[in-house]
Amino acid sequence: MIRLLTILSVCCSVVVSAKAQSANTVAQSTDEDQAVVTLTDNSSRYYNTATLTSIDFDDASGVTTVNTSAGGHDTYNGSIQRIVFARKAAGDIVNGSVDITEAKGWLESLYAKWKVTDDNQRYAVYVKGGQYADFTRVDDQLVRSYGDYARADVVGLRAGSYELRVMAVNADNQPVGQASTVSNLIVRNYSRQGFAHFNYTEGVGAYNDDGTLKQGAKVLYVSQSTARTVTTDVVTSAKGAVTTCTGLQAIITAYQKGYDTTPIAFRLVGLVTLDDLDGIGSSAEGVQIKGKKAYSEMNITIEGIGDDATVKGFGFLVRNCKSVEFRNFAIMRCMDDGLSLDTDNTNIWIHHLDLFYGKHGSGDHVKGDGSIDVKSDSKYVTVSYCHYWDTGKSSMFGMKSETGPNYISYDHNWFDHSDSRHPRIRTMSVHVWNNYFDNVGKYGVGATSGASVFVESNYFLNTKKPILASLQGTDAQGSGTFSGETGGMIKAYGNYFDRTAKNFKYYTQQAPAATGYDAYETSSRSEKVPDTEVTRSGATPYNNFDTDADRMYTYTADAAQDVPAIVTGYYGAGRMNHGNIRYTFKDNVGNDDTDSAYDAALGALLDSYE
Repeated sequence: MIRLLTILSVCCSVVVSAKAQSANTVAQSTDEDQAVVTLTDNSSRYYNTATLTSIDFDDASGVTTVNTSAGGHDTYNGSIQRIVFARKAAGDIVNGSVDITEAKGWLESLYAKWKVTDDNQRYAVYVKGGQYADFTRVDDQLVRSYGDYARADVVGLRAGSYELRVMAVNADNQPVGQASTVSNLIVRNYSRQGFAHFNYTEGVGAYNDDGTLKQGAKVLYVSQSTARTVTTDVVTSAKGAVTTCTGLQAIITAYQKGYDTTPIAFRLVGLVTLDDLDGIGSSAEGVQIKGKKAYSEMNITIEGIGDDATVKGFGFLVRNCKSVEFRNFAIMRCMDDGLSLDTDNTNIWIHHLDLFYGKHGSGDHVKGDGSIDVKSDSKYVTVSYCHYWDTGKSSMFGMKSETGPNYISYDHNWFDHSDSRHPRIRTMSVHVWNNYFDNVGKYGVGATSGASVFVESNYFLNTKKPILASLQGTDAQGSGTFSGETGGMIKAYGNYFDRTAKNFKYYTQQAPAATGYDAYETSSRSEKVPDTEVTRSGATPYNNFDTDADRMYTYTADAAQDVPAIVTGYYGAGRMNHGNIRYTFKDNVGNDDTDSAYDAALGALLDSYE
């Protein structure tokens, strides 16, 4: 028998079957360190590690016992597949005059929070490690007060171990009292697996691939008070003339002239609303990032600072751009789409966003329009680690005019009670992998109009129609979903399907319906789909892009059973710490896989959000 933790006294035992829960288990939480126990039926049980005393394995009997400090223990008789520990990356705090209460490393960033006892007190924060050989003061805009506590975030960091020093200072920037320190802050890199980085080593946006700012990059801080007044010089003529531009949209618009490709990071601080902007470039979407001509190099990053960066009342339109990145902020109540890549974009990276309802309308716009759409010869795009909060029409990839190649990757996203289009794909070649489909109300992945889609190692929980191909298989039963569009071909491998969903349907070539199959299931990720397999409508074959090294990036897929823990874990989908909004959807037990209703309580929360 192996004991993983020190044993305390226990007084009661519960034998847990694959279907049962226990009084000792807890709800899944993104705020706690947890042990995730995955059973042989692929369901999961959660324990807060703070209350665990031991996990005991008996090799002879196959029994595993989980013991808790409350005095109970759960016994699993041969029903466990794996145990994963999800731990937050807390640093080691030594307090001086400043009372640091929390400090953690994250993805190419770290943060600390401390108590504020004097509203007039000022602070200086220094970082050491990675690219900083000595303690270096961070920008004052990264140090913010929240009333009874203050917070500092440091971004643009290489992976590694860091130290932080927090000091109270007087009006002359002289130290007051003893510095407080944090050591062993572990920073990881963002995952750069995906088409946005395929054969592109320059770094997407304003950052290098190691997480540091590109040489000569500008950093501009955008908040409610500075969105109209932020200022920088932009080269605006072939002769090198420089124009001083003021306001977020004005600066981005000046880049459209095509004479200045200086990398620039716009750092969003707190909430920025439509009314805060100096103007918008798109009356339909909001802020427009547009190149001079197709695939113009821009080197622009829009990034949120901390866990509360939010844009409200507008979204982003991207046209004719190369090398643009969006990371670590929320979009709520946008006018039309949250993010629309509309026409001739390449090497675009969208990741770690929280996507909420758009503008409240009627009919199929009750939750707004699209969250992230990729259209009109946009290619080499990655959408990863985004959290879709009950979104309606989540993502559309492709229209009907693409000429290709239009390669898109879509990984580690969390579709949290969302409805449809995860994504809906026309014409494009798309890799959909390691996503968490969590109580999806209409359908998961949909392929039409000659698309080739590789659906790999996703976790479909309570999703009635996980995979649809237009006019065949499940989609051909009844009135259909895609308005008569011709079919797309889907290859599937390594996915987990919750077949207990009340209205579950899924057909493969091995067990097709009279109307055909939804996906061609392979026995390995490298297996090709035969050319003889074509869509029932349109007779389109699968193009096997995923097995061609000249067309496919290198990546490592997680096992489908691990996806929920990864995507909802500390380094998972959405903003740092999963953002500052806590909302639990009310599960409509037995009907969640058909529930696509507007959540009025969530809508009210967004409307009142400040």
